[in-house]
Amino acid sequence: MGVKVDVMDDFYKLLHPCMTILVVSISRDGKPNVMTCAWNMPVSEDPPMIAVVLGEESYTSQLIKESGEFTVNIPDERLLKAVWLCGTRSGRRADKFKLAGLTPAPAKKVKPPIISECAAHLECKLHDRVEAGECVVFIGEVLEAYCSKEVFEKGVWNVEKIGLPLHLGGRLFAVPTRVIKP
Repeated sequence: MGVKVDVMDDFYKLLHPCMTILVVSISRDGKPNVMTCAWNMPVSEDPPMIAVVLGEESYTSQLIKESGEFTVNIPDERLLKAVWLCGTRSGRRADKFKLAGLTPAPAKKVKPPIISECAAHLECKLHDRVEAGECVVFIGEVLEAYCSKEVFEKGVWNVEKIGLPLHLGGRLFAVPTRVIKP
């Protein structure tokens, strides 16, 4: 595959692109907060669990530790400006829902809301957390998962109908447009 170069400073980007999600948490006084996250993955099917990796010092991390709940919301490419804003501002100083033009809606089983404009939602109860360098891996048990039926068919995303933003790094995103088989 050609000449190899040292990319240690950007090692994690070798694992990109990553699915971009919006994580919603809630404060003790009921104020929702939203944060963009590209480091996420399923970790168990039974019981259903996912992991999201957030900065240890982030407001979202603080709120998840306090409440023990969060929602994961999957945006499409039309929300890319909101996705960027929610990943570059702190909810300690700003109402990111208002700034990004996002609409909180009641979740079915947890206090943090879902985002109406998103294509899919997972409602999670905190199962565990693991400190990893400057980050925290939050492992959430998925209590509910639902999505727009028009874009998720036979258990997979229909990438011809929805542009899922995948984070490449920095301000760069990609959108898959075709399905391939081995």
